[in-house]
Amino acid sequence: MASHERWNALLEIIARDGRLDVETAAQELDVSTATIRRDLDRLAQQQMVTRTRGGATANNVSYDLPLRYKTARHATEKDRIARAASALIRPGGVVGLNGGTTTTEVARALATRADLLAAGGEAALTVVTNALNIANELTVRQHVKIVVTGGVVRPQSYELTGPLGTLVLEQLTLDHLFLGVDAISATEGATAYNEGEASINQLMVARARQVIVVADSSKLGRHAFARICEIRQVDVLITDSGADPAAVAAFTDAGVQVIRA
Repeated sequence: MASHERWNALLEIIARDGRLDVETAAQELDVSTATIRRDLDRLAQQQMVTRTRGGATANNVSYDLPLRYKTARHATEKDRIARAASALIRPGGVVGLNGGTTTTEVARALATRADLLAAGGEAALTVVTNALNIANELTVRQHVKIVVTGGVVRPQSYELTGPLGTLVLEQLTLDHLFLGVDAISATEGATAYNEGEASINQLMVARARQVIVVADSSKLGRHAFARICEIRQVDVLITDSGADPAAVAAFTDAGVQVIRA
């Protein structure tokens, strides 16, 4: 297991349990206690955890992993989801993207669509996003017109949140919104860990003609702290082929079209 994979795993254990014991973590990850101690020291230096005697505890951000720690998780599934999502978009549309690893992959898939590249130098697609990393990646794509909402940057996700973003979004209409979530269930709808992100995402949902949630199967049937939207506001859910059939059936029964990539 590579170091970044261990760090992800350790942060997830702390997010799950609120604390971590070195001996238990070493057994769970099948590595030495010395390795776990070094990893925890490194994470503490980055202010991701608080070191304790014999382990570590969660600090104020460890329940919601920063984007740079999420990129390696379910990478293959996210790539398939992104390609399936990109295929739904026709040239000339206005597409909204919020922040997250899956929506970042969707942005990359859109950026490399051959038919969009052949648009003769003019913008073949308009992308509205509150994610600085997505805007940064797409800025060099001449065939994509980028609109960035205002707001205050949240370092964990690179997303802009707050009332400044509201001022921009209230003036726009989106043909499609690709919505990344922390969790989604047929009863609780789409949810996020952070209430600020949930609030700006709520407005993006309200401004979109079609809401497409992109979420790997690990997020299905779960819920997080703050609601983004009710399940009735979701038109399409794109997930991976490993999704539990019962979970998929629950969304279908709720009126959501499910695409398994």
